[in-house]
Amino acid sequence: MTNVLFVCTGNTCRSPMAEALFRKMKAEGMDVRSAGVFAVSGQEASHFAKEVLKEKGIELDHQSSMLTNELIDWSDCVLTMTSEHKRLVLQWFPTIHQKLYTLSEFISSEEESIEDVRDPFGGDLKTYQNTRDDLEKLLEKLIKILEDKPK
Repeated sequence: MTNVLFVCTGNTCRSPMAEALFRKMKAEGMDVRSAGVFAVSGQEASHFAKEVLKEKGIELDHQSSMLTNELIDWSDCVLTMTSEHKRLVLQWFPTIHQKLYTLSEFISSEEESIEDVRDPFGGDLKTYQNTRDDLEKLLEKLIKILEDKPK
């Protein structure tokens, strides 16, 4: 089993969208969760995050979670949405450097530029659709890499 943890800021937009999309797209033998570095536990996902997932046939029933030791211990791979999230996580959990990456960094080859996943928070529906579409492309690559990884 490969346990993947997506991390963003408040766990109401990017990481729950990544979690829901990954859950729908994923292969056998993978589990997924999400958390935020500054999450207030128990908040619903943002309205537009729910809307853009619904366009893909995904009903999102999500409650935000703060990043915890338990989630870190559960995960085989911690993927942050930005390099700043990665820096914070490494500062708080310095022993996990071997399993901590930005999502873009994890799937990038040497010649590709590494970009952060844009935060749609406060944006309009189109902004959320763009973030969802970016996440889908990244997750397709991620799943391929994880499927090809020796068990």
